[in-house]
Amino acid sequence: MPSAQATPEEHTAPDSVCLLRLSALGDISHVLPVVRTLQQHWPQTKLTWIIGKTEYQLVKDITGIEFIIFDKSQGFSAYLNLRNQLRNKTFAVLLHMQLSLRASVASLFIPAKIKLGFDRARAKDMQAFFCNAHINPTSTRQHVVDSFLEFPRHFGLTPVLEWGLPVAADAIESIRKKLPEEKQLLVINPCAIAKARNWRNWTAAGYAAVADYAQQQHGMQVVLSGGPGAIEKETAKEILARCHTSPLNLVGQTTLAELVALLKLADVVIAPDTGPVHIASALGTRTLGLYATTNPQRAGPYNFLDYVVNRYPQALAQYYQLDVNTAPWGKRVKTAEAMSLISVEAVIEKLEQLLALTASD
Repeated sequence: MPSAQATPEEHTAPDSVCLLRLSALGDISHVLPVVRTLQQHWPQTKLTWIIGKTEYQLVKDITGIEFIIFDKSQGFSAYLNLRNQLRNKTFAVLLHMQLSLRASVASLFIPAKIKLGFDRARAKDMQAFFCNAHINPTSTRQHVVDSFLEFPRHFGLTPVLEWGLPVAADAIESIRKKLPEEKQLLVINPCAIAKARNWRNWTAAGYAAVADYAQQQHGMQVVLSGGPGAIEKETAKEILARCHTSPLNLVGQTTLAELVALLKLADVVIAPDTGPVHIASALGTRTLGLYATTNPQRAGPYNFLDYVVNRYPQALAQYYQLDVNTAPWGKRVKTAEAMSLISVEAVIEKLEQLLALTASD
């Protein structure tokens, strides 16, 4: 494993850089400012991104990058395929941007002179042993986007806060055909990860009340979005049963490209801490995040943090007797009850603020 500390001369562009970030969708969107920073400061540098199979679909249309897919469903064969694809390649720099043992094992198959990883304080799953250089932030209490931007900053590059997430024209057209009328569009993506042990989802009653308010008070077209999982479909069904209005249910009925298009077309997106809330933020769509079990200062919609309904400090105090200013950074509140600290009134208040922003554009 690498052991020697190494740093290229400041402002000297290497001939090649490899980014290693496999998942998940929200974190992939967080990497985009790193890509834009490298492209702006080092336009002649060849960029390669090793990425997960599903996640590749989100960014595949970005130009100027060679993508190499790491399909974790292949098990050990994924590593052999990676080795074969990188045969006869050596990178000047590897940006090892994923804290997981799977990614670190993958890094062993990536020939690079400099393997830059996270600072030792955050390098969990033994990542430090797989790197020969480490970022050195002034504080580790950062948003994920800012922690990723420490990688180009390590080489003296000023961060470029641009995302440039492509939206497919055919997906835009497909979504427009699904929408019944030309109205202001509120997209509600109610579920975070589609697993039973999930503490990030707000209540179906809350979502229904906000959907009714948006349609009755503002004449908005409300659309429910989400994946094809049983939990997501059941949640949508429960929301619809509680509504007095008629939101359009697209849960499980869109491709990833169509979901991105829907989020782009929306006037406002409401979601808990999940991939679509970060994708919407990356697209510049007005984004209302619902946070009580994760810290939005670390993992909120980066471009719309002022419009998060944030009950994380209250949840920390109520369930763990911790103060948000001194609690371990990234501490999660592992109880679904915490999301009930978010009131319908608080969500409506933020929605009104975002609609006022939209009206002023």
